[in-house]
Amino acid sequence: MAGADEFMKYRSPLVSRYASKEMAYNFSDRKKFTTWRKLWIYLAKAEKGLGLPITDEQILEMESHAEDIDFTMAAEEERKLRHDVMAHVHTFAHCCPTAAPIIHLGATSCYVGDNTDLIMLRDGFDILLPKLARVIDRLSNFAEKYSDLPTLGFTHYQPAQLTTVGKRACLWLQDLAMDMRNLQRARDDLRFRGVKGTTGTQASFLQLFQGDHDKVEELDRLVTEMAAFKKAYLVTGQTYSRKVDIDSLSSLASLGATVHKICTDIRLLANLKEIEEPFEKEQIGSSAMPYKRNPMRAERCCSLARHLVALMADPLQTASVQWLERTLDDSANRRISLPESFLTADIILSTLQNITEGLVVYPKVIERHIRHELPFMATENIIMAMVKAGGNRQDCHEKIRVLSQEAAAVVKQEGGDNDLLARVQADPYFAPILGQLDAILDPKTFIGRAPQQVARFLSEEVRPLLEPYNSKMDVKIELEL
Repeated sequence: MAGADEFMKYRSPLVSRYASKEMAYNFSDRKKFTTWRKLWIYLAKAEKGLGLPITDEQILEMESHAEDIDFTMAAEEERKLRHDVMAHVHTFAHCCPTAAPIIHLGATSCYVGDNTDLIMLRDGFDILLPKLARVIDRLSNFAEKYSDLPTLGFTHYQPAQLTTVGKRACLWLQDLAMDMRNLQRARDDLRFRGVKGTTGTQASFLQLFQGDHDKVEELDRLVTEMAAFKKAYLVTGQTYSRKVDIDSLSSLASLGATVHKICTDIRLLANLKEIEEPFEKEQIGSSAMPYKRNPMRAERCCSLARHLVALMADPLQTASVQWLERTLDDSANRRISLPESFLTADIILSTLQNITEGLVVYPKVIERHIRHELPFMATENIIMAMVKAGGNRQDCHEKIRVLSQEAAAVVKQEGGDNDLLARVQADPYFAPILGQLDAILDPKTFIGRAPQQVARFLSEEVRPLLEPYNSKMDVKIELEL
């Protein structure tokens, strides 16, 4: 529970209201600064292994104090020094007096700053990918269950040819599958900044190793390996290229666009009362209208997805204005845009998992909507049946045209039901095919290959994508709000 003083200052709702504990921790000060200390330990170990005069005692002292950070002292040091990295160097040195001379040896601030950011990005993707896999899994189960349930398709949000509830879900799934591949690629493309020095030339380390280029390269390799990266960038300025941030955040912004589209569709279908998101037993839809069941989860996803998409402007502009080897106007922006992108993506995936685990379908409502529109859609089938029974296509077309306009007038001008079928049945001209009308108007004859498309898509594209995450599928999401 937050102390009273917490309510006297702004708290980001991304953390206080929405984000998961693991993603909030991933971008926390504790994760950040303990990672800095680990990076200093990696550097010292590698330098010692390559012959620099660093002792086992110094390494052990650093390792024994890797977690016990005096945040108050660090804050005081930063107020004095106006430099966050040196503040933490001094704080670490205070509890490691023996190791103090070799902490941060040869390194620049971006050794800890940028390498930690890359670790957080990598770990952030590792949190998001199983969550996205679970959303895809839940939605694929939904698509399979309703693969052959006919429903009105819409183009321009006007009734169009029939599709199925499951086929529509596959449109959502296809976009999510693209996002899955994009996130995985962005994660796998991440490299370590490594040990590069002030302007990326490794000059300080070349001096430490008295001009031995092989040892400098081995130092870079060893530290990269200790940080669990397969590769480091071969060239950097003081920082890794800020295009890396563009690549990472663009995959998240693209996910935001997907989620916004899916949840907008769910909101539209909720208005039609065809599909609803989960609704808790005691949940209140409106303070004034007790009957309401608002799609608040889908609305939350849309709201946050807009923020996620908007955040993409930050890394684009930041990368474009990095002068020469670096400029510090990236720092404050990245402190906000990188964590917020991952926190926001985390929230919308958790919320979407909750939605897809409890989507409610109302087949009778869907059937009623089909019944209102299908007679119009079936007119070509009626004409073809009449021609097969010996009728003239032009005569039949004119008959259907007149009856359709009369039925449309009842619907639009009088607010009545579509009575085209009754008009066809009452007209002696159509007597030869009256016995076929039920078959002609069977919705399942209007869905084409939708069920077969669903089965093949799930089998060939979706299930294989989920295989690496099968062990992480059982996690359920319970939203606190």
